[in-house]
Amino acid sequence: MTTHPLRFPDNEPELDEATQVEAIRAGPSAQQVANALRSGLCPDDRAFDRFLPNGLRLVSGQHWTPLAVSVQVARWLDRFGITTVVDIGSGAGKFCVATALGVSRCSFTGIEQRPRFVTAARSLAQLFEVEDRVRFIPGALGECSVPEADGYYLFNPFGENLFGPGEHLGDDVELSGERYERDIAIVRELFESAREGTYVVKYNGFGGQMPPSYEEILVDRDMPNVLRLWRKTRSRSSKPPSKRRRPRGEDHSD
Repeated sequence: MTTHPLRFPDNEPELDEATQVEAIRAGPSAQQVANALRSGLCPDDRAFDRFLPNGLRLVSGQHWTPLAVSVQVARWLDRFGITTVVDIGSGAGKFCVATALGVSRCSFTGIEQRPRFVTAARSLAQLFEVEDRVRFIPGALGECSVPEADGYYLFNPFGENLFGPGEHLGDDVELSGERYERDIAIVRELFESAREGTYVVKYNGFGGQMPPSYEEILVDRDMPNVLRLWRKTRSRSSKPPSKRRRPRGEDHSD
């Protein structure tokens, strides 16, 4: 997918909070970025990430969904008439906000375990004026209710559990191998109990295999990681496949 850069300074230093506002003024406006996404174009990720808090902006390349993925997912949502999406592990809100700009007939709910990320995500939705269609719920899987939706999106949200301490986004939540397996099991049960016709979009997977009741209908291998669209075609399967651990960055072929 072609990236359409918007004008901003070539040299972008790591900014403190006091100077970040001035740097944003020197780059493309939120309205310019929003207009590009609404037109189906894909701005450079830095043009969007500039509006994240400094610490969250600096980790965007590893942890937040690239705009190219949001643009492609918006096309898929429009193509299949998907009107409600839940992002499991929504982080700073980049996927929900950017994809909402690309498809005007869809509402998004992000579930995020870190309250400080939820606060940043809500501010991002307000900045880009999509708060009427984008909301964020604080809570960990198993502790909060996951809304029923036409589709679910996951960008390997549990991989952080397998990272070393120096790669964690903070020590304010439980991170462990046990937590990794538990969250994968919760997601599989969510997919198993979803109604027939439910869609699942996976970018770099989620660490587990899709239930046999789902059929893969679209794949895009032109992204930094593989993007896949699945649809539930029959009722609950009876025998779940075995699980194995997969770190973030592995190409999931399930």
